[in-house]
Amino acid sequence: MENHRKPSLLFHVSCLFVLTQLLSWVTTKEFLVFGTSDPIVVELGAEAFLPCSVFPAMNVENMEELRWFRSRFSEAVLVYRDQEEQKREQMPGYSQRTLLVKDQFHQGTAAVRIQNVQTSDSGIYICHFKQGVFYDEAILELKVAAMGSVPEVYIKGPEDGGVCVVCMTSGWYPEPQVRWKDSRGENLTASLEIHHEDAEGLFSTETSLLVRNSSVRNVTCSTFNTVLGQEKAMTMFLPEPFFPQASTWKPAFFGTLTMMGLLVLGTSYLLIRERSARLKKQRDRVNLQHVKDELQKTNEDALSFNDALMVEHARRKAAYMAAWRKAQLYADWLKEHFEACTFTLDPASAHPILAISLDRLSVSRKDSTLCLDDLFCVLGIRGISSGRHYWEVKLRNGDSSKWTLGVCREGVDRKGCFSECPHKGFWTVGRSSSGYLAYIDSGRASLSVRQAPQSVGVFVDYTEGDISFYNMSDMSHMFSFHEASFSGTLFPYFRLKSGNVSMIISSMACASEGREGEEGRRGRRRSWKGSEGKKGKKLVLLPLKESLSPAGEGLVPGSCAVDSLPGEDSSFLQHARNSLFP
Repeated sequence: MENHRKPSLLFHVSCLFVLTQLLSWVTTKEFLVFGTSDPIVVELGAEAFLPCSVFPAMNVENMEELRWFRSRFSEAVLVYRDQEEQKREQMPGYSQRTLLVKDQFHQGTAAVRIQNVQTSDSGIYICHFKQGVFYDEAILELKVAAMGSVPEVYIKGPEDGGVCVVCMTSGWYPEPQVRWKDSRGENLTASLEIHHEDAEGLFSTETSLLVRNSSVRNVTCSTFNTVLGQEKAMTMFLPEPFFPQASTWKPAFFGTLTMMGLLVLGTSYLLIRERSARLKKQRDRVNLQHVKDELQKTNEDALSFNDALMVEHARRKAAYMAAWRKAQLYADWLKEHFEACTFTLDPASAHPILAISLDRLSVSRKDSTLCLDDLFCVLGIRGISSGRHYWEVKLRNGDSSKWTLGVCREGVDRKGCFSECPHKGFWTVGRSSSGYLAYIDSGRASLSVRQAPQSVGVFVDYTEGDISFYNMSDMSHMFSFHEASFSGTLFPYFRLKSGNVSMIISSMACASEGREGEEGRRGRRRSWKGSEGKKGKKLVLLPLKESLSPAGEGLVPGSCAVDSLPGEDSSFLQHARNSLFP
C-alpha cells in the first residue's frame, strides 16, 4: 500500500510544480497568442480562414490592437484598433477582400477571412495581439492550391530509334510533379520537361518521353499536386508500326568506320608530334610576349578606371552631402549635421520635490509617497536660440513609468497640472498609462514603438523650426514637430510623473559647465512655485557618440548611417550609400 501511495504523491507534486511555473510565466507575459499548427490549405478562388486565440481566454473586443500581417509589420492584411478596422493601414492587395470574424471575441478568438484567394496569398502570416506594453504573436501558414486540366497526351512520331510521346497540361498551382509510367506501373524517365508560369501565377507543363522498347504497349502521364495530394492522369496506346525497324547493315558500317577512324588518328598523331616539336619554342615565345602586352594593357585600364572612379566618387559625395536633409528618419545622418548640446541641470528651475545631484547630472524625487497635481520638472541650464543641436537621454525602467522630455520656451508657465503642448510653449514626447505619446495642440498622438526605448535622442533645428525624437535603441523615428513656431530661447525640459523611472543625462562638457559661478547662474535663474512632491524618479543625461579629434581640437561626430528613404529619392540615396560606403 505504501509503495502505491508514493508514485501517486510524486505525480501530484510534479503536476503542482508545472502548474505553478505556467501561472508564473503567464502572469509575466499577461497572455499568449496561438494559431493553427498545421498549414491552412485553400483552393484558388476560395475563402481562407486565419484564426488566432489568446491564453488565458479573455474578451479581445477591447484589446488595444489586433493585426494580421505578412513578412513585415507594415505589410498589414487587417488592422483592428479602437474597436474598428483601420483601412488606411491595409495593403492595397487585400482591400475589399478581408473580413474580421468577431463571433468568438468573448472566448478570446479572432479570425480573418480572405475572399477570392489568389496565388500571391500563399505564404506566412503573423497575427499580433497587443494590450498596453504587452503583446504576443503567432505564425500561420497559408497554402494555395489549384488543380489544372487533365493531361493531353499525343504521339509526336518516330525519333532517335524510338517513339516520342508528349504530355501537356495547364492551370496548376503550385508547380506540379509530372510522372510517366508504363503498363506495369514502373516509372519512366522523361527526355524533356518544360514549365511555364502565366501572369496569374499558374503553371503549365510540357513533357516529352522517348520510348525505345517496342514491348511497351502503353504509357500513362500523371500530374500530381503536392499540396492537395491529388493527381490527374491520361494513358496513351503505342501502336507497333510507330517503332522503327532494325537494320542489318548498320553494325557492319559502324565497324568499318571505326577501323578507318583509328588509322586516320594514328597517322595524324605521328605528324602532329613531329610538327609540335619544331613549333613548341616559337609558340612559347609568342605566348610570353602576348602575356606581357595584356598585362601592360590591364595596368593602363586600371589606372584610367581609378581616375574615373575618383571623379565619380567626388560627384556622388557632393550629391550625398546636398541631400542629407532628406534623411529625417535616420538619427545617424542627422548627427553629422547637428552640434552636440552640452548642458547641466539648473537647480533654480527644479520643483521643490525634486533633488538635484551635486554634479547636476541627475534628478530624483525626494518623496515617492506623495501624489500631487503639479509639474515635477527641471530645465537645462543652457538655452538654444539658433543653429542645430541634439542630445540623448538614457531611460531606466522607462517602459513601466510615466515621464515626459523635450524642450520648452523660456518663461512658460510651469505651475499647476496641464498637458505640455506647442500652443503653451512645449514640444515633448513621453509615456503615460496608455503608452508612448506625443503632446500636440489637438490632444495626444499615440506613437507606434516596436522596441521600448532605452535611450531617446532629441534633435532641435532652430533654423528650420523642426524638433525630432528618435528611439536610439533601434535607431527608429518616434515623432517630429515640423514647422514649429519658435520665439526666444528654448531650454531642455524633463518631467518626472510616476513610477521607478531613472533618466540619466550626461554630456562631454557637462562637468565644466556645472562649475559655473553663482553670478552666471543667477542671470538665468527661473523660479518655481509649488508644494513638496514625491521622490522616486531619477534623471541623468548621457553623452552622445562623439570622440576627440587626433589633435584634441574638438569633437568629431559619429559615423553617418545611409539607408534608403521612402518616396522618389530612395533609389538615389541607396545608390549614394553603395558608392560612398562600399
